[in-house]
Amino acid sequence: MTNTNTSPDAFGLDARSYSEASPDHAINEDFVLVGQNFAVVLDGASPVKGLDTGCIHDVPWLVRTLAGQLLARLTTSADPLADILADAIGGVNATHEGTCDLSNPNSPSSTVAILRRRRQEIDYLVLADSPIVVQRNDGTITAITDDRIDHLPDYSVAGVSKLRNSPDGFWVASTRPEAGGMAVTGTLSLNGDGPAEEIRAAALLSDGAATLVERHAGEWAETMRLLEQGPRVLIGHVRSADETSTGQFRGKRHDDATAVLCTFPTSANRAAEAV
Repeated sequence: MTNTNTSPDAFGLDARSYSEASPDHAINEDFVLVGQNFAVVLDGASPVKGLDTGCIHDVPWLVRTLAGQLLARLTTSADPLADILADAIGGVNATHEGTCDLSNPNSPSSTVAILRRRRQEIDYLVLADSPIVVQRNDGTITAITDDRIDHLPDYSVAGVSKLRNSPDGFWVASTRPEAGGMAVTGTLSLNGDGPAEEIRAAALLSDGAATLVERHAGEWAETMRLLEQGPRVLIGHVRSADETSTGQFRGKRHDDATAVLCTFPTSANRAAEAV
């Protein structure tokens, strides 16, 4: 899937995205959402085969439904992103609380990465392992991550279930609205302290698209360079690296992969493009 969004004004963002399913299965459990001034990446968590989730719905349903709830709020509300996510999770709950056991800790879940432009600032939210990477004109790169899932004391099925959406574990978007308040959030100035420090671009990545750094010891600068050639180019390199890697890592070799590259037009460069 590819997507290009061109904002009609100087307070939006331009985004290029690409998402594809893992080579190991046909269904893509990632989801991309791009609006006039926001971008969202969701990465659904595949449950262990045979695990009781207490839910009659699958992970793609959860991801699509959460995306719809986020879209409705991001297009109408200026609330903090943590509040928007909490409200969206509550909206998802309302659609299946009569049919499913929402107290089950293994209920379908998703990571969340949100970027929203507000004039000359961008708000960000990261919940679980879908990072946002920000690149400034001076070459400075900041990776905004939520790495709590990388520091669990127990990775057994029972251990992860116990630690999911727990103060002593990690948080994901599932059935507990308070997960919104547990996300990594903040606001960055697009202008910085001058032209050299202005934000040039920002990327939202599912963990399947971030493995050049998180699994293969690469640099975020290389990820951003590949993204400038196109999100599909980055994911092609990810697939090659995952296939040929001989290192040890936790989790599956292949995963769904999604990448969104955002740039932030100004009145000046909009005028230049029109000439």
